Amino acid sequence: MAAGLALSTTAAQAEGDWPAKPITLIMTFPAGSGVDVVGRSIQEPLGKLLGQPVIIDYKTGAAGNIASEFVARAKPDGYTLVFGTAATHGSNAALYKKLPFDVENDFVPVAPVLDVSNVLMVNPDVVQAKTLKEFVELIKANPGKYNYASTGNGTGTHMAFAEFNARLGLNMVHVPYKGGPEALTSVVRGETCCIMNQVQTALPQYKAGKVRLLGVTTAKPVAAVSEVPTIASSGVAGTQGFDSSIWFGVFAPHGTDAAIVAKLNSAIATVVQQPEVRAKFEAMGNSIRVESPAQFKKTVHDNRVKWAEVVKAAGIELN
Repeated sequence: MAAGLALSTTAAQAEGDWPAKPITLIMTFPAGSGVDVVGRSIQEPLGKLLGQPVIIDYKTGAAGNIASEFVARAKPDGYTLVFGTAATHGSNAALYKKLPFDVENDFVPVAPVLDVSNVLMVNPDVVQAKTLKEFVELIKANPGKYNYASTGNGTGTHMAFAEFNARLGLNMVHVPYKGGPEALTSVVRGETCCIMNQVQTALPQYKAGKVRLLGVTTAKPVAAVSEVPTIASSGVAGTQGFDSSIWFGVFAPHGTDAAIVAKLNSAIATVVQQPEVRAKFEAMGNSIRVESPAQFKKTVHDNRVKWAEVVKAAGIELN
């Protein structure tokens, strides 16, 4: 009884005292990236709700592994968090055989923020295809001829195309770049033919008429580009059920008090459902995701299993 009372008192104190100072949110990808844009969108409203500033710090590189390792080793007091993705806390576990941390056991999944919609974007001067069916036929007729860009080895843009190619048996050359701006520029310039990139980053070039969008990677159409069909609805063999959207979410070091995690989860859920935040995310082509810590933990686990299967099928391995 005494031990139980002591634990309850400790939890109550943790929840009551926290946060007593600024909270640092470690970014896994560089300033200006899709991850950074989303993280900065919740930074101020989250700080206001918690009563302490949220400070964004960058520890980028190695497909998010540098930031993840830093937070995995941080003190589990709720003051150091990492803004992770389906890549950093999912596919990286299969891609990198010697990670200095465990993507599930060394973190507490706090809360998801949103689901990110990717879209197959092509340079119309390099690829004359106007539909997904025409695109697949062109690639199959020219094995090894066309290069596709990604924002880096093992990133969500790489994994989405890897899953697509594995499903359809396409032979394309992967060209990884250091980040989103470089990868997108390569497609616009015609250095690569295409990319599966976030809708939010594709929109400016699409509206300017510089690229063509052939299909969104989500199971349902995306409101921001409602005229673009889903890949799954294309009727092309191998695309049935295709859903390669990715999530962004917040993680704390393993051992962080459950009361702090619950308070953070509630605050993040409140922020993403604020009308102005929701509207901003949806205009980018994203969808908010609200889950309890337990539900998000299952999402993370299921995601890791899925991408392990994709990595194996695509034969991808990074050092």
